[in-house]
Amino acid sequence: MLELSHVVPLFSSSTRPLRSRHRSCGCCARQAVASGPSRFPQTHFAPSSQQFPSEFLWGTATASYQVEGAWNVDGRGVSIWDTFSHKPGQIPNNDNGDIADDEFHRYKSDIAMLRELGVKAYRFSVSWPRVMPNGTGAVNQKGLDYYKRLVAALHEAGIEPYCTLYHWDLPQVLQDKGGWQNRDTAEHLAAYAAVTSRAMADAGVHRFMTVNELRTFTENGYKTGTHAPGLKLDRKAMAQLNHYAVLGHGLSLAAVRANVPHDALVGLADNPNAATPVINDAEHIEAARIGFREENAQYLTAIMEGRYTDLYLRKLGADAPHFTDAEMKAIGAPVDFVGLNIYQPTYVTPDAASGYKVIPQGPTFPRMLSPWLTIGPECLYWAPTFTAQIWGVKSIYITENGASAEDRLDASGQVMDVDRVMYIRNYLSQLQRAIADGAPVRGYFVWSLMDNYEWNDGYSKRFGLVYVDFATQKRIPKLSARFYRSVVKENRVI
Repeated sequence: MLELSHVVPLFSSSTRPLRSRHRSCGCCARQAVASGPSRFPQTHFAPSSQQFPSEFLWGTATASYQVEGAWNVDGRGVSIWDTFSHKPGQIPNNDNGDIADDEFHRYKSDIAMLRELGVKAYRFSVSWPRVMPNGTGAVNQKGLDYYKRLVAALHEAGIEPYCTLYHWDLPQVLQDKGGWQNRDTAEHLAAYAAVTSRAMADAGVHRFMTVNELRTFTENGYKTGTHAPGLKLDRKAMAQLNHYAVLGHGLSLAAVRANVPHDALVGLADNPNAATPVINDAEHIEAARIGFREENAQYLTAIMEGRYTDLYLRKLGADAPHFTDAEMKAIGAPVDFVGLNIYQPTYVTPDAASGYKVIPQGPTFPRMLSPWLTIGPECLYWAPTFTAQIWGVKSIYITENGASAEDRLDASGQVMDVDRVMYIRNYLSQLQRAIADGAPVRGYFVWSLMDNYEWNDGYSKRFGLVYVDFATQKRIPKLSARFYRSVVKENRVI
């Protein structure tokens, strides 16, 4: 078992404050007078406790392709990420997820790390091709059995499993038939979701998410081509594909509800553009509220409202997607909770034409190691706040938040990732403020438990609380793991 307590303390007990040398000089005399009690009486510093609600849920998150490995074990089929990452030149160093963190074989020791962190929830995803190698039809029982073992081990550790049904590993056989360009994929996702949720519910899972980050797997996979399957479609094709993706969520939502107990909760994990006021006055806040709805018109807004906004359809014109009332009804079916994956802000300012305008972030804007990960902690205040205000959502989880950093082992074998601690602390401060102001956020899942396969960045970007030596699979808790364990224990920002 990996012991977090084995990390050397930051400050030894022998640390003492430095003592000044006192000389007979005017400088010291002036200092003595200035520091005298008659001029500056001592006061007690009482910082805000920044406490979270007593029932607040702390967790960590991972995803199947990023951590499991065992890509061709026990009947697992081929996913689009297997195909994409195996093409030379697609990923730095030609990295792939064949082994990743080898969680398929090491899940028990990884769950032991969760226990040591003190978290009470673990968000994992099920690999579609591990359960249905051909995307449809025959079910691979060995694949389902793996997740049943994982869930059983989580329960034994006192950790609640939160199950994501689709985290981007589309079976390759379905991509060969058009992937998300084909409406049938939405139907196939629902059929897979029915089988998987029923098996997971039987194993004791009570929390489900249909899909993860609609914007990412559609736009990166089919528009920019940086993610699997690596296509670059035009605007019209993308609009229709996006519609099939949100339809996949809607059909899967119904399928899960038909196959799990009534007390099970079903939602999704999405990464909305976190429209954030650049100035916190009434005018800018209203602009950001409008921006939050419109910037997410084809994804979260469509799901929450069961319709596309007029502005979205007007901008697309002849490229707008074709859809039916029945499809929009399925897409807009109420969810039990909304999961938000929030990393960076989209700053906006008022605009007379559309109500808001996005402000580009320049090259000197602060960011973490990943170029896209700009730092704006206040987005973790506004995203859940607007989600609750605009749509009346009563239950929100932050299903991902975290940061990449240039993690390296120091001479003592530790990773002192103070930059990641800075990032998480500041974002949690804004989240606590949102909750204090009324945002119904029930829990927070840090991304990620451990370093893993970071999609088109391969293993070059590390997001974990735990350092992974991918050559040996050795796990080494970082400073951020100690920090997060303390946050969880104290249930407050520290």
